[in-house]
Amino acid sequence: MEMRGLGKTGFDVCALGFGGAPVGYLETDRREVAEILNTLLDRGINLIDTAASYRGSEEAIGEAISHRRDDYVLVSKCGQAFDDIEGPAWSSLAIEQTVDRSLRRLKTGHIDVMLLHSCDLEILQNGEALGALVKARDAGKIRFVGYSGDNEAAVHAAGLDDVAVIETSISICDQANIDTVLPLARRNNIGILAKRPIANAAWKDVSDQRGIYVNYAKTYAERLAKMAITPADLGFPGEVGAAWSEIALRFTLSQPGVTTAIVGTTKTSNVERNLDVLSKGVLAENVVADLRQAFQRAETAAGEPWPGLT
Repeated sequence: MEMRGLGKTGFDVCALGFGGAPVGYLETDRREVAEILNTLLDRGINLIDTAASYRGSEEAIGEAISHRRDDYVLVSKCGQAFDDIEGPAWSSLAIEQTVDRSLRRLKTGHIDVMLLHSCDLEILQNGEALGALVKARDAGKIRFVGYSGDNEAAVHAAGLDDVAVIETSISICDQANIDTVLPLARRNNIGILAKRPIANAAWKDVSDQRGIYVNYAKTYAERLAKMAITPADLGFPGEVGAAWSEIALRFTLSQPGVTTAIVGTTKTSNVERNLDVLSKGVLAENVVADLRQAFQRAETAAGEPWPGLT
């Protein structure tokens, strides 16, 4: 199992991580969640990513694996306003109460990394939200502070002393952060969690997509079509869907500075497939270069930048 250092946190984590959004939003049966998560931990996948806003996710994770708390690095996110939380979004009060609620839901005494969940640049620069997480860190409720987001806000976060981890969009169809966020993060020893690393299966027909990710999938599918490149062009013959799935995950993990690719799943069978892809390692340099060039050509032809999708 390939392990990578999560920046200045000192944690060694698997290059493949579990994303908890689907099991929450899609209301996956709790017994199946427990099977998925325990299988992951048994196989060495030791980074679990969730968020206060992923309805039901924190509770499901806490119920399934809190008894194995020493076996994984736990990441959650906060900052939004909720009906049962006092204070407006990004306020110190809302963040403090959300952190406490996450601890209860996840059945743990601490969260290893807590990220501000996609606030904009102005909120980051204001400092109140980040300061609330620093306070929680100093109180021992969380161990490290981070940011989840993209583009100029993620670049700004990568330059902040208190930020130890950034979760940002990196995939074959979402390459902006490769050139802007990753270099600064590497210089500052910040761990990078890549969200949506398989580009929401952009090679599928959008009508086959479901749930909250349809808008992402639509944009990514449009980008991939304009990139005008196929698995066969990259030296991957065979069934197109399986080839793209492998290429996409390996492309994300090939980017210098990426620690872990976060993949959400609601099926144990997908765990084994992703582990098989992981075992193949990073892509050949020429394949990565071909995908980078295809993206850049399509973006130029579109006449406007293709930013990271937050």
